[in-house]
Amino acid sequence: MNAILKMIACSSLAVALPCASQASPESPAPTGKLIDLGGHRLHLNCSGKGPVTVVIENGLGDFSFDWILVQQRVEKFTRVCTYDRAGYAWCDPGPKPRSFPQLNLELHDALAKAGERPPFILVGHSYGGGVVRNYALLYRSQVAGMVLVDIVHEDQRIPMGPSHIGRVRDDATGAAIPVPRENMMPSDKPPAPPAAAAASEAEPAPRQLPQEEQQMHLWAEQLPALEDAENSQRQWSAESMALMYKTPQKGSLGSIPLIVLTRAKGGYGNDMEVPAADLEAERLRLQASLVLLSSNGKQILVNSGHNMNLEAPAEVAEAIHAVVLACEKKSHAGH
Repeated sequence: MNAILKMIACSSLAVALPCASQASPESPAPTGKLIDLGGHRLHLNCSGKGPVTVVIENGLGDFSFDWILVQQRVEKFTRVCTYDRAGYAWCDPGPKPRSFPQLNLELHDALAKAGERPPFILVGHSYGGGVVRNYALLYRSQVAGMVLVDIVHEDQRIPMGPSHIGRVRDDATGAAIPVPRENMMPSDKPPAPPAAAAASEAEPAPRQLPQEEQQMHLWAEQLPALEDAENSQRQWSAESMALMYKTPQKGSLGSIPLIVLTRAKGGYGNDMEVPAADLEAERLRLQASLVLLSSNGKQILVNSGHNMNLEAPAEVAEAIHAVVLACEKKSHAGH
């Protein structure tokens, strides 16, 4: 599950192995298509029809099918694509490091090779919020709108251990982010997994999911390549978040329709090194500031926990629908 603690970051998996190398004989059939990016494959699941395509970027430790409750609603009014990052579920490991630009390149190429045409409305949850924000900076002309689902602001302090509070960017070293690539190198190969991983270490599958998707989640979170990918994502998200903090972000998304979904209550306890009230005030202030990324932004407080795709799928789908309608209105006004 994508708890806020997991959101702290990045990892990688690599090596041009077929998905079968990552999947066990009892692997479930992919819900979508495996897109060949030249050395590794990405899993993309698109459904529905409409003038604009919604693309969903998962949180850390989440999978495409964790969004089924939202996808089933969105596909009724437009096209929607969920996908799995390299090293997740049916996907092969991908090139390292697993930086935001690397993830962006792979998604961009997978959408193009699958014939999915822009404009896109990007939906980013938790860790995925920084990823879609970076995508919009790299491929501005392709992004028509955005929904940020309880993401973490680059200056926001979050729980990072039993009592420790920190910022994702605190772990940045100032390392230059390498140019992203699709070609695989020997160094991209994930290390061999431990001899035996205890099954009890796996988190329970989200109970809100249908039974079939719960089984998929349990299968996917125990695949050996996942940890390597997430470790690299954690490491390199710190570098990107540090860059975001150093660069003025107000207006960085121009005037695209933007909705920021924020959980109404942070749920912090008083067992942390920073008082819960201080963390909550900071969270609400920084969440409100995300609206200023676009001159056409709006915030909605949702009575939900962090995983809104599971706990409040109707509200998430409604926000996506609102951005779809705003994009259509903007498009018509431009003609």
